[in-house]
Amino acid sequence: MRNTMAIAWKEIRAYFTSPVAYVVALIFVALAGYFFVRSVDSILTGANFPEASMRETLTQISIFILPWLAPVLTMRLLAEEQKIGTIELLLTSPVRDWEVVLGKFIAAMSFFIATLALTFWYVLMLEWRGNPDMGPLLSGYLGIILYGGTAVAVGLLASSFTSNQIVAAVMSLGILVLLTFLEVAADQVTGVTATIVGQMGMTTHFDDFIRGVIDTGNIVYYISLTAVFLFLTVRSLETRRWR
Repeated sequence: MRNTMAIAWKEIRAYFTSPVAYVVALIFVALAGYFFVRSVDSILTGANFPEASMRETLTQISIFILPWLAPVLTMRLLAEEQKIGTIELLLTSPVRDWEVVLGKFIAAMSFFIATLALTFWYVLMLEWRGNPDMGPLLSGYLGIILYGGTAVAVGLLASSFTSNQIVAAVMSLGILVLLTFLEVAADQVTGVTATIVGQMGMTTHFDDFIRGVIDTGNIVYYISLTAVFLFLTVRSLETRRWR
C-alpha cells in the first residue's frame, strides 16, 4: 500500500500544480453553476416557487459534464508515461501493476472530489434562501461520486491503450457516452432486451440516488463496473511486459 500512496501523492501534486487542472475545475464549477441557476430561477423554470434542490444540477452533471471531465482528468495518467518512456521504468521497478493503477485512480478521484466539493457553495445558497431536503441532496452527491469513480476508471483504461492523450480522451469519451445513453437505447427495444440494456446504463442506476433512495444494488453496480475497468487497466499494463 505504501507504493500505491506514493504514486497517488505524486499524481495529486501534479494535479494541484498544473494550471490546466485549475482551468478544468473552473469550467466544471461554472457549468454546474449554470445548471444550478437554471434549476432554481423562477423565470427559467416557469415555476413561481422553484424546488430548493440540487436534483436537476446533479443530473446534468452526470449526463453532460462527467463524460468529458473524466477523460480530461485521466488522459495523461498512463498515456504520458508511455510517450516519454517512463512507463518501462515504472513497470520494472519493485511496484506491482495494480499498485500503479490504484495509485493513479486514487489521485484522479481525489482531484475530482475536491472539484465537486466546490459545488457545495450552491448547497449553502439553497440553505440560505430555502429549506432543501438534505436526504436526497446527500444521496445525490454519493451517486455522483460513485458515477465519477466509474468514469475515472474508464478514462484510466483508455489512457493505458495509447501514448496519445487526445486519442485516450476521445476513446474514454466514446465509452462514457455509450454507457450514459444506454437508457435511451433501451427505449428503442422491448422485452428482456430492453431490461438488460437499460440496467447496463449508468444513468439508470443514478436516478434512485437523486430521489434520495440509496439502493445497495446501485452501489454494487458502480463499484463492480469500476472494479472491472480497473482490472482491465491492470491487464492492459501487463501486456506491455510481454512485448
